[in-house]
Amino acid sequence: MKNLDAYLNDHLAGSVAALELIEHWRGEHKDEALGDVFLRLETDIRADQDRLREVMRSLGIGESTVRQTGAWAAEKMARLRLKIAGDQPGLVLALEGLIMGILGKRLMWRSLAAANLPNTSEWDFEDLQRRAEQQIEQAEVERTRAARRAFAGTSDRN
Repeated sequence: MKNLDAYLNDHLAGSVAALELIEHWRGEHKDEALGDVFLRLETDIRADQDRLREVMRSLGIGESTVRQTGAWAAEKMARLRLKIAGDQPGLVLALEGLIMGILGKRLMWRSLAAANLPNTSEWDFEDLQRRAEQQIEQAEVERTRAARRAFAGTSDRN
């Protein structure tokens, strides 16, 4: 169970970082359609985080506050790096990171389904995978738009 404990706590910590990232960018774009996209993603990811906590409790796995605090701090450091990149490239990088995290979450749900663990039959891991895929699609639409804005006309500078 030690391996599963570490695995699920790492994913929980990742969700903490993702929500911090989303909260920041939602605030940056609160009066735009992109702010609404971030709000929807935040709502979905928070719900998925709750599902993960329920699964962990059903398996008798406690939450690692050390990992969650580390993820929170790492997000703050990453935000500084994104600020250096500039608003538009920073948004592209933030959305790419978010997509990678959501992909990891989708794979986690798939792993939990494959593991067929005791006390987890009440969760529909296939549905949770589909939700993650929808989140990836939403974020990808915005990432593509942000990339167009950030990098339009840069090829003629070479």
